[in-house]
Amino acid sequence: MKFLDLCKVYIRSGGGGNGCISFRREKFIEYGGPDGGDGGKGGSVWAEAVDGLNTLIDFRYQQHWFAKNGQAGKGQGRTGKDGDDIVLRVPVGTEILDEDEETVIADLTELGQRVLLAKGGNGGWGNLHFKTSTNQAPRRANPGQEEINRTLWLRLKLIADVGLVGLPNAGKSTFLAATSNARPKIADYPFTTLHPNLGVVLVDGKEMVVADIPGLIEGAHEGRGLGDLFLGHVERCAVLLHLIDGSSGSLIEDYQTICNELEAYGAGLAEKPRVTVLNKIDTLDAEEREFLKEELELAGAENILLMSGASGEGVTEVLRALRPHVEAKREAEKPVDPDAEEETWHP
Repeated sequence: MKFLDLCKVYIRSGGGGNGCISFRREKFIEYGGPDGGDGGKGGSVWAEAVDGLNTLIDFRYQQHWFAKNGQAGKGQGRTGKDGDDIVLRVPVGTEILDEDEETVIADLTELGQRVLLAKGGNGGWGNLHFKTSTNQAPRRANPGQEEINRTLWLRLKLIADVGLVGLPNAGKSTFLAATSNARPKIADYPFTTLHPNLGVVLVDGKEMVVADIPGLIEGAHEGRGLGDLFLGHVERCAVLLHLIDGSSGSLIEDYQTICNELEAYGAGLAEKPRVTVLNKIDTLDAEEREFLKEELELAGAENILLMSGASGEGVTEVLRALRPHVEAKREAEKPVDPDAEEETWHP
């Protein structure tokens, strides 16, 4: 399945059916009177977050979503049939934006969450509706409300607890493959990761979802390399895992490049909790490890951990360092029960 995280859709709600002008004409009934029914309601367009999806690729091949119109009213007081609603089934984490690509209409972050995108038009009243004691033969009926046309953008931001950031070949995919059942592409050249990958990691009996995004390079916020197109997928994360290639000859420059790109992207990424890890230490001896760690500390990095995704050394310690941030965010997002009684202390 191809990965797609941004697409344009065209939606249209159904128009309401017209009211009917009709008079009852039956044998042996002297005074027939009006009997025109109301028009049916047009169908609405909804969006719903469903399980089992992690891409918007379906909307690449079906961009137009039109609900059905309501049927017109009929004689004998019969109301027209309502138009059927249609539902856009999207992955959890989908943002729905207006045509300007800036105004957020809805953010579907929970399974089963629904939002009304375009309401169907009400049906028009038939002439039976206008019958009064002074107007017993009305010859008027209302037209149904018109449909609503909208152009929207769907943008997917994957729901993950931990976001992996770093330069290409920093070892992000190796780390994800070593700690989860995910099987991202791993090779000895830059940009082997071309789209985000998700993996479920287990540490001390607790699960975390880790997102691996394509590597950043200097100038990514200006569109260089793959740009910062995929940084949106780590906006929702509780903590960022910044991996640095210990075998690189430009360690400090690599660290500062990622920091600068996160700052330039905005959206609060630079302020997120971050765990900095010196990776690929299997290629370093003890003296080199200590020297590089001190260099990173002088450059501003804090609480640096050492790890080798290939050999597994230090991996568990890194996962345990991530867990408190993930649990803190989950605790903060727990819904508050308004019916829960406040505990009172009695001496």
